[in-house]
This record gives sequence, structure tokens and C-alpha cells, in this order.
Amino acid sequence: MRAVVYEEFGGRAEVREVADPVAPPDGVVIRVEATGMCRSDWHGWMGHDADITVLPHVPGHELAGVVHAAGPGVSGWRPGDRVMVPFICACGSCHECAAGNQQVCERQTQPGFTHWGSFAELVAIDHADVNLVRLPDGMAFATAASLGCRFATAFRAVVEQGRVRAGRWLAVHGCGGVGLSAVMIGAAVGARVVAVDVSPAALDLAKRFGAADCVLLGEGGSPEEAAARVRAATGGGADVSLDALGDPATCAASIGGLRRRGRHVQVGLLPGETSLPMGRVIAHELEIVGSHGMAAHAYPPMLELIAAGVLRPDLLVTRTIGLDDAPDALTRPGASAGVTMIIPGG
Repeated sequence: MRAVVYEEFGGRAEVREVADPVAPPDGVVIRVEATGMCRSDWHGWMGHDADITVLPHVPGHELAGVVHAAGPGVSGWRPGDRVMVPFICACGSCHECAAGNQQVCERQTQPGFTHWGSFAELVAIDHADVNLVRLPDGMAFATAASLGCRFATAFRAVVEQGRVRAGRWLAVHGCGGVGLSAVMIGAAVGARVVAVDVSPAALDLAKRFGAADCVLLGEGGSPEEAAARVRAATGGGADVSLDALGDPATCAASIGGLRRRGRHVQVGLLPGETSLPMGRVIAHELEIVGSHGMAAHAYPPMLELIAAGVLRPDLLVTRTIGLDDAPDALTRPGASAGVTMIIPGG
């Protein structure tokens, strides 16, 4: 099969022929029809992710496609089934999985990190009966691929972890794929959304997807400025705020822009250790929570809203490229607002 491969962190990635994967006994091989490009892929390529321990490596974790082969232990899936995959693949048997929390599985794997991923024509997925989601009839592969990481992550961050309510203020810091998804989802559940970014193009998309207000920061804008402008836009601070980028500055701005007893949700990956303004957290009784993907069994409420036309993740797909263009795109995280999808056969 053809796949995007890099031999060293930060080094040149290229498309080459590699061996086809074999279906695990309890897993499947999926023929990839579409896969998303995420800032996490850039972090992995740069060497920021401890799960990538063996090189050469094939990145990619946001995928949809068709079951190509199934292991003998798989009961719910067969070749030809149209599927998508949450980026966190659970074991199905640990304490957290038994409690329904597959998104924090104690033995989780992630394509593109713990093993070769979906920037390829074929990808292997373990524990298929736990980790696959059937594509609704009529859903395009590019739309489905956008759900497994960015959209499902944003949905759980806004609805479950953020517990956003209609009429309340939601601030979204960073309007890339996850952030724009969070804007759309927040607006759909009736929240008043203020979007924060340094890119006018990103904020134009945020307005299109339902943001009530936007804060455009200059490239040298400080966390204090961002927080102050969010507090001004929301009449005292956001009830819930997301750092959808994953940067010490956006994390600090998100916390600083909250009203008293507000809730900060950390979604973007923060490389290294980050100091938090714990004095403010204590004095204002702020709540800080993380959000890490969404389990396959939790997809139905999100899919129902998509089927009803309340949510339109297809509108977030702003660019499609072929596999041959993926190596260059991998090295430029956030080069353009919106969502980039790779179509292996395109």
C-alpha cells in the first residue's frame, strides 16, 4: 500500500510503498476513504508525543472507510461495512471501559501514535467490536472522518464536560478544526459563543458557524488582553471556556476570561508542563476539567443532531487534498483556517 512515512522527528515525510497491515485477531483492516489532518499529527511529527516510540512512522488518526478484512474474533463487522473510528481505541475490558469511559481506557491505543495510522490506503484497528461506528446512510466519508477526533472531541467538551446551557456564554480560544466545531455545537445548543483567534479568516468561519461575537487578537496579543476582551464581550466573563488550541497563552487566557464559578475545559494538547493561575482558580471557585475524545457508544446523540440538520460538520471541511500532498501539509499546522481532509485515492 501507499502511505506517508517519516524516518525522524521533524524530518522529511514522503509517500512510499510499504507492507499492507494484517487484521488483528479481534480487529479489522480498514480501506481508508478519507482521513483528517490534525494539529496532533504535527505534534507527533515533531516528537512531542511519547506514544511514538518506533520510527519509521505513519501518522493519521481521523479516519473513515470500508472494512477490508476482519479477524476471527470480530463479531459485529464484516468486509464491506462503512465505518468511522474514534481516535481513542479502547480495550473494552479494563475498569474504565467497564464503566463506559472508553475515552480514558487504561490500555488505549491510537492510530497514528501507538501504531501506524491512517495517512495510508489501509490501517489496522484493534478491538473492532468496541471501536467502530457505523456510517449513517448518505454520510460522505470526508464528513465521517471529521467526526472521529475534532468534532466528537468538541461535542463531548461542550456538552458533557463543559455542560454548556442555552443562554450562557461559551468562549472558544483557537478556531481551528476543534474550535470551529465547538463554536457550531455551542451555538446549536443555544449558547452565546465568543470566538477568539489571531486569524481573521478563522473568525469569519466562526461567525458563519454561529459565533455571537469574535475577538481578533494581534500576533503579539497577551493572555491578559484576550481575557479582558472576553470579559468585556460577555459582560463579566464566560460561563464556560475552551482552550481548543493547546498553548500556555490560550490556556491562561481561557481561565482568565471566566466569570466567577466558571468552567475551563482543556481540549488542545499542551506540550510539557504548564503553570496555571491557581490563585484565581481558588478565589473565584473556578472549575478546570480535561476532555479527551468520545467513546464509540456515545456517538448516537451527536449523529441524531447531524441527521436532523442541527449540526453540519460537512461545512467544516474546507479543503481536500490527495495523499501525495499530505507530507507538505503535515509540516504546516494551522496554515489555514478550517479542516483539511486527505483522500487517499484523490
